[in-house]
Amino acid sequence: MRKNNKQRSIVKSLLAWYKRHGRTFPWRGISNPYRILVSEIMLQQTQASRVLDKYPVFLKRFPSLRSLATATQRDVVIAWKGMGYNNRAVRLHRLARIVLSKYGGRIPADYDSLIALPGIGRYTANAILSSAFGQRCAIVDVNVQRVLSRMFWKLDSPREMRAAKEIWQLAERLLPRNNVYDWNQALMDFGATVCTSRKPDCNKCPVAQACTSKKFMSRTIVLKRKSEKKIDGIPNRLHRGNVVRHLRNLKSSRTIRADILGKRILRNFSQRNEKRFAALLLGLEKDGLIQLRGNGTLTSRRVSLA
Repeated sequence: MRKNNKQRSIVKSLLAWYKRHGRTFPWRGISNPYRILVSEIMLQQTQASRVLDKYPVFLKRFPSLRSLATATQRDVVIAWKGMGYNNRAVRLHRLARIVLSKYGGRIPADYDSLIALPGIGRYTANAILSSAFGQRCAIVDVNVQRVLSRMFWKLDSPREMRAAKEIWQLAERLLPRNNVYDWNQALMDFGATVCTSRKPDCNKCPVAQACTSKKFMSRTIVLKRKSEKKIDGIPNRLHRGNVVRHLRNLKSSRTIRADILGKRILRNFSQRNEKRFAALLLGLEKDGLIQLRGNGTLTSRRVSLA
């Protein structure tokens, strides 16, 4: 389906905006599939400013897919320190091993092969195809979903967004004939810096006059966090991160008794919390991040990085 005048005008204006205001990152303007893969996995659930610090350090430790694939999972998880969501490191390591054994170390350049790899969804697959292989494909992350929802649908609140399926269809229709890579980056940068989730800056928007939802976007909203499982009032995800961090830092021995670990992680390691902590450890083991040895109570089990 051909673009209408409004769509063509928005594409042209945002491409011009991107030339003046686009952000500079070490993973942009390159075609190395491995380096782009690492950046995309790191950018999942993590702000770009944080990735900027870790990206060069991780690549120095693992400069190629082969070096990553042949490393131990423990070494990869240790190198992931500071990034959070450590199961991403586990999936990246598994992906590297699969690519090495199945594709001779060359990241595949087709969607079906990419989507079958651990940790790769539709967005990440298309991001790799667009950035590393110059293919003409749309990229939709939460920023893009928000921006396109506001521009092309009449929304009553900054918190609203259209369904992902609708946005993917629109994003594919909006793809320009040329400069597809720049267009994808422009949408993401625009959503991250101008058309933000809590308080869009309509005064700086180059396409404000064409935005269907502009008059509803001037209010600031407070986004409610999703309810999370907690121990002692602290979310499980933080306890999980602390477990991995503590295991990373073990020096004389790579294992620790589970109950001792629990006392170091939890402020109040009571009998009531033992079951919760045991369940947390089982979740980490299921995700492939740790190993549990022994059976029975925490006093008879030892924990180490996988």
